[in-house]
Amino acid sequence: MFQFANPNILYLLLVIPVMIAVVVVLSHIRRRNIRKFGNPALLESLMPDVSQWRTRLKLTLFLTAVTATIFAAARPQFGAKLREHKSNGIEMMIAVDVSNSMLAEDFTPNRLDRTRYAIDKLFASMNQDRVGMVVFAGESKVQLPITSDFRMARSFTKRLSPDLVQVQGTEIGQAITLATLSFSNNRDAGRVIILITDGETHDTSALEAAQRAAEQGIRIYAVGIGTPDGAPVKVAGQWLKDEKDEMVVSRLNEELLQQITAATGGGYIRATNSAFGLDEIVGEINKLEQGELTTLSFEEYNEQFQWILAIAAILLVLETLLLNRRNPRLKRFNIFRE
Repeated sequence: MFQFANPNILYLLLVIPVMIAVVVVLSHIRRRNIRKFGNPALLESLMPDVSQWRTRLKLTLFLTAVTATIFAAARPQFGAKLREHKSNGIEMMIAVDVSNSMLAEDFTPNRLDRTRYAIDKLFASMNQDRVGMVVFAGESKVQLPITSDFRMARSFTKRLSPDLVQVQGTEIGQAITLATLSFSNNRDAGRVIILITDGETHDTSALEAAQRAAEQGIRIYAVGIGTPDGAPVKVAGQWLKDEKDEMVVSRLNEELLQQITAATGGGYIRATNSAFGLDEIVGEINKLEQGELTTLSFEEYNEQFQWILAIAAILLVLETLLLNRRNPRLKRFNIFRE
């Protein structure tokens, strides 16, 4: 595994284009001043030892050396040893509804944005458990495989969008089945699925999928987002309408979600604008028996900055030894022909 020990040092690379810009400006000023004295071509013939190629090469060597020095200061490292960490926790798959109905604005700013915020806040507070994410609408896909990297999990959360799936609809049964298959092979760990949806579906397989999950010892907790009265759905700035040209109203189906969670011994909670419900659900999950989780990570790294620093030093020496003017004694070699 590769990493930089001091990645913030890499911001110094922004100095390189600034230095190039300064050189370009100074070169322009120099040419303008030469034109004040006379014909540039004539003046160049009077200075036969001046070499533009040498000047450019010296600049290239210097900038390359500076770039290499910055990379060396950032301390590139390669992972040398894997270490196994054991901790107590659970594996949690979050199944998120990203269908168009999640764009309804009975939550501020809409259901999906409120969901995204709540999940990000949840991941920011976790450190021992392992999490994964499934997104679903008319089809399901694994958005995030099971992991203990919560920084990556938060990054994936920010991408939640109806564009992640090609088929619209709300196939909850398919999402539960995929989430069930996405757990690791560690049977000792407690396993739960958190289902976040408005529950608006005609899927008849949801209860069957929940029962299969229960047979494997998986509990399902559900967050119902929306209201029973419902709200219209706006997609790309336009209100969604059905084939009768009537405005589509998305309503929360609490009965189905309560049946799903009851089948697995889990729990259901309705989200509100003031309290989404994830904190309460995680509080219940933490009361469950936790299993042993095993995580592999690189603990020892080999420093690689020495080689880059050596290259930078060699380039600086070459830049110093290379003169701007041709050496009369070496004219017959004329390496930098113009």
